[in-house]
Amino acid sequence: MKRMITYREALNEAIIGEMRRDPRVFMYGIDVADHKRTFGSGNGILEEFGNSRCFSTPLSECSMTGLGLGAALSGLRPIHVHMRVDFLILAMNELTNMIASFSYGSCGKMKVPMVIRAVIGRGWGQSWQHSKTLHSWFAHIPGLKVVMPSRPSDAKGMLIAAIRDDNPVIFIEHRWLYDVVGEVPEEALTEPLVGSRVIHSGKDATVLAVSWMNVEALQAAEVLEKHGISLEIIDARSISPFDDTTIIDSIKKTGHLIVADYDWIHCGFGAEVATRVYEKCMRILKSPITRIGFAEAHCPCSRPLEVKFYPSAIDIIRSVEKKLGLSEIDLAQEEFYSYEKKFKGPF
Repeated sequence: MKRMITYREALNEAIIGEMRRDPRVFMYGIDVADHKRTFGSGNGILEEFGNSRCFSTPLSECSMTGLGLGAALSGLRPIHVHMRVDFLILAMNELTNMIASFSYGSCGKMKVPMVIRAVIGRGWGQSWQHSKTLHSWFAHIPGLKVVMPSRPSDAKGMLIAAIRDDNPVIFIEHRWLYDVVGEVPEEALTEPLVGSRVIHSGKDATVLAVSWMNVEALQAAEVLEKHGISLEIIDARSISPFDDTTIIDSIKKTGHLIVADYDWIHCGFGAEVATRVYEKCMRILKSPITRIGFAEAHCPCSRPLEVKFYPSAIDIIRSVEKKLGLSEIDLAQEEFYSYEKKFKGPF
């Protein structure tokens, strides 16, 4: 019998399991120990392990990141939680000049086994200071692993692997994914921190999706299947290191690629993917690579403008139609944006 739990519960299982297994693991960050417990992903941790291994911190991101660095160098395994990835900008010096390079600078003699969880997302008028993703920033820095699981099983397996890794891992979670349900094993299995995964097989076009865009891509595939078009959807999972083997194999089959990123397009992850694919598949591609992402602006507060700002399943459908030379499908009877109804907010 399949065991189905939410993304939120999968994260919670991973953390509790690793804290029971290894007394060196502890978790901290702004509001980690308050009643919301990071959208419920930290439920029960304070009660079981106490405030010496699960505690809230002041609004001082740089110094708190430095605290994690010192703890990791001292033999502990910290999990630092940021309620918004935007706050990590305040800790970029610690990340780029210290955490990412300590192992390199010490010829591998010193390790930084540290996980930095960062929440991204949309809705509730988050506006321009609570809406970034920044994975291309972090992936640009040697020494940092950057992962963005979209499925509950990957959330659990990759978080366990990240906690056990001897090097720093940026673990980016979209808050709408917390309510996504999937099959997750009860045991503490680890998932590799590198490699993409085919989550929907198809033959007409390939979509490489990042984080929440996997949900949008699956919605697009469901609509397109009604019209005889099948999408191959690949979950990028790991931004750095990025293994392009799966996507190259898929393009050899479909000949078309859409990169559905969850970030601004200019100088983004999609540009890196497109370059690799052009280098390896130039003679195979049947159409230019399409990149989808945030509108070239700061995120607006108002709901109608926010809908325009974020890419969606509709953008994927329209891109597929253009690639395949199809007429626009009438989407009037289709329901989109359904997942946001499940999100009840941080309180």
